[in-house]
Amino acid sequence: MLTLLFMMFSVQAGSPQLRHPAVDARHLLPMPDTTPLDNPIWSALRTEHAALALGDGLARRYPIQIGPLAGMPDTSATSYEALRDLAGKGGIVGLFLQDRPAPPSGWTMLRDGTMYQMICLAPELPDPAGLAPGAEIVQLTGADVPAMVELARLTEPGPFNDRTPELGAFFGIKRNGRLVAMAGERLRLPEFVEVSAVCTHPEARGRGYGSALTATVARHICRNSRTPILHLFAANQPALRVYSGLGFAVRRTLELAVMQNEL
Repeated sequence: MLTLLFMMFSVQAGSPQLRHPAVDARHLLPMPDTTPLDNPIWSALRTEHAALALGDGLARRYPIQIGPLAGMPDTSATSYEALRDLAGKGGIVGLFLQDRPAPPSGWTMLRDGTMYQMICLAPELPDPAGLAPGAEIVQLTGADVPAMVELARLTEPGPFNDRTPELGAFFGIKRNGRLVAMAGERLRLPEFVEVSAVCTHPEARGRGYGSALTATVARHICRNSRTPILHLFAANQPALRVYSGLGFAVRRTLELAVMQNEL
């Protein structure tokens, strides 16, 4: 339930250099200001997702019904205290940090790890292909939410609750009317949108559904004049190869901290 999938490649933290030998630089989009991506959750909650944010200038989070992601402007004691108030006793929050997490006393670390952050500057992603007969990619609606939550609970692509689809557009693959794979949008910034919740039912894996849906969401983001990004654990090398093949390049590393407030 606490599993979070995020991504990047092995570059030094803070480095803006992109590494993707398969992308022809002549076809890259102009590089936007990527500074907000150094603190992506905080940036999203202060801009495009401000209407969803709980909290103030010292800490903000998404409602529990959406998920545990939260952000702070820095890792000062004052910011952590504001975050504690938002979490409540026994509450769980998930942070993306620039450095290894070092929370003050009263927090229990439930999960941490180095993530890769990737960005896609290629304006044309490959079209989904090779779907098995009877499979189709569709944009999901409110009527699909129960099936989306069920699939997410089975596959654990990251925190996913009843209101998570409010964060952006979601696409899925259905076989004989049954949702077997999905992907969608999560963090939303003025120039960037995150691809997230990429998951496939165990009985439908190995058919390229995750790759096809990632490309579909990324194209949707590009059509809306935003730049796609995504995150996953650095140890997830198979996913790294898939996303690199779709035109995503490594930007930097971030540190995941999933913590529970004990006070």
